[in-house]
Amino acid sequence: MLLLLQVRGRVTAQALADEFEVSIRTVYRDVEQLGAAGVPVYADRGPGGGFALLDGYRARLTGMTRAEAETLSIAGLTGAASDLGLSEQLHAAQLKLVSALPDAAPDASPIGSRLHVDTVDWYRRPAALPHLPLLASAVWEQKRVSMHYESWDADGQRIRDPLGLVLKGGDWYLVARARTQTRTYKVAAITQLTVLDELFERPADFDLRAEWTASVARFEKGLLTGTAKLRVTPEGMKRLVRLGAAALEQARSEPSSKAGWLDVTLPVEKIDYAAEQLLSLGAHVEVLEPRELRERLRRLARRIATLNA
Repeated sequence: MLLLLQVRGRVTAQALADEFEVSIRTVYRDVEQLGAAGVPVYADRGPGGGFALLDGYRARLTGMTRAEAETLSIAGLTGAASDLGLSEQLHAAQLKLVSALPDAAPDASPIGSRLHVDTVDWYRRPAALPHLPLLASAVWEQKRVSMHYESWDADGQRIRDPLGLVLKGGDWYLVARARTQTRTYKVAAITQLTVLDELFERPADFDLRAEWTASVARFEKGLLTGTAKLRVTPEGMKRLVRLGAAALEQARSEPSSKAGWLDVTLPVEKIDYAAEQLLSLGAHVEVLEPRELRERLRRLARRIATLNA
């Protein structure tokens, strides 16, 4: 209540009761206790009345728990805090932070009312993440976990040391140590999770940001296994973004012998997947090389034409 009065200035008894979901009688009792503790709180009667602190009084920024302080690193990311089970800590931390500002305006509002970050991509819905809060606690407490993980190539039980969590493109990922190797797991693919009563020693030189950046680079490089030469229209050139940023960064283009078109050489994924990606460019792309990719694209187009004849 003290922090709320400090942030908002004058607040009615009803507003305080609504904020803390208590009765008005409880509000008056708490105000009396604040006064007895030496806090200069007073009441104004009438239509514009309410409770307020004497001008110039400010509480020191004390009482912040470790969980609340850690939550400040994701201030504004209410969706992320909710996924991790930290919504209450985020709200409390933001309120304490704003109330401690020496020049805070009477109508100062929490950060979340002025900043909203929606991490879920367009045309998608948030994935169900029942194990994320428990997994997060294992990361904070450095406890080993046993998890059942559904992978595209193999399912199975794994025991890992959880080193950190990453939110990318609306999806959560676990960075964990498997013996001497560091690996990445999609949290949505974890179907069972048990936090073991075993502490692990976190590597002193481990840098989550650096590890994630290197992991993404390795992943993208591993996907691009071949090279293709394409002929595209200006519109097709715009649509090449669908092949991914890593491929576009290495693309080389030059004027084509076909007027108004461009010849583009760029790295691509495996033939089957590359053909499906290029199909989304419609009549704005022609595959010049390799022949296998051109033939695969032709077969896909014929099959679609037959199905929709």
